[in-house]
Amino acid sequence: MRRKAKKRNIVKPDPKYDSAKVGKLINYVMEKGNKDIARKIVYGAFEAIKEKAKTQNPVEVFETALKNTGPVMEVRSRRVGGANYQVPVEVRPERRVALSMRWIIEAAVGKKGKPMAEKLADELIAASKNEGEAVKKRENTHKMAEANKAFAHFAW
Repeated sequence: MRRKAKKRNIVKPDPKYDSAKVGKLINYVMEKGNKDIARKIVYGAFEAIKEKAKTQNPVEVFETALKNTGPVMEVRSRRVGGANYQVPVEVRPERRVALSMRWIIEAAVGKKGKPMAEKLADELIAASKNEGEAVKKRENTHKMAEANKAFAHFAW
């Protein structure tokens, strides 16, 4: 018997750009409940994108970065008989956005020597140009799914 669907909370759009995805990014950047600091980081990154990418709307760069880093396929571990198989499965749209944001933030945190807002801006610009750590992570995920295509018939 399947369990009931989880009640997901709806993230409010952020006040400055009125975008639910930007609100979600702020929540992903947030640590220990410090939303104000997370907002400063994200808005600082968007200001840096305005300057560096010479664009009026940094939300467009952000949307493009999300689209470029979101995986279409991933592998899930599945136990069949006595063996574990890495089964390629399609990624749901909500999970695609979540993974994309997580990978962009991880890539920004992994860099050294700059304030977080600058690192996040650099990673978002790189991802919007289809380069950078988050895009590499998506490519690796797709390669894993491609390599294990033989086990696709185990998908549930």
